[in-house]
Amino acid sequence: QVQLVESGGGLVQAGGSLRLSCAASGRTFSSYGMGWFRQAPGKEREFVAAITWNGGLTYYADSVKGRFTISRDNAKNTVYLQMNSLKPEDTAVYYCAADASPWGLRVGHSTYDYNYWGQGTQVTVSS
Repeated sequence: QVQLVESGGGLVQAGGSLRLSCAASGRTFSSYGMGWFRQAPGKEREFVAAITWNGGLTYYADSVKGRFTISRDNAKNTVYLQMNSLKPEDTAVYYCAADASPWGLRVGHSTYDYNYWGQGTQVTVSS
């Protein structure tokens, strides 16, 4: 079992930056693939970025590629999402998720690939 707590959300102007953090409990964090998703009002939850257990492989949605960067620090049990050049359409609740599949080698982009979810953090980008 792992618990995930996101932080770092807030209100920012278009073109600005935010860094989200997701702190995980439990000794098995370093073996999990991790992902970030987001959900805007009235829309389905969508994939943003994913990273393998050691950070060796990352994967991004086309909508954020080149602007967002996912990273992790296994010593701190934390995964990050650096968001630059933010746009109003990035406004959403952002969730981190843990993938407990073996070896942590999957960069899943479906909600079904993930076993544990945080409570989310709101990101609002004003125009």
